[in-house]
Amino acid sequence: MSAPIVIHRPSPTGGRRVTVRGQIAGLAHDDHDVTEFLRQAGLPNAEQFLDDPSWVEWRGGRAHQYEAA
Repeated sequence: MSAPIVIHRPSPTGGRRVTVRGQIAGLAHDDHDVTEFLRQAGLPNAEQFLDDPSWVEWRGGRAHQYEAA
């Protein structure tokens, strides 16, 4: 089973697309943006999930880095 939250590779212009259960949540430029998207999706304590691989999959780049690819 894959993680329900995917933080995709950094874009060429910066930021990372975030999907929750296959639905695009938005473009994050930092961890605060990610936690806000997750709160909007119904996860009130979202920051605790960012480093849990059963919840979040970081693709194509280092976790917590949002600079342009």
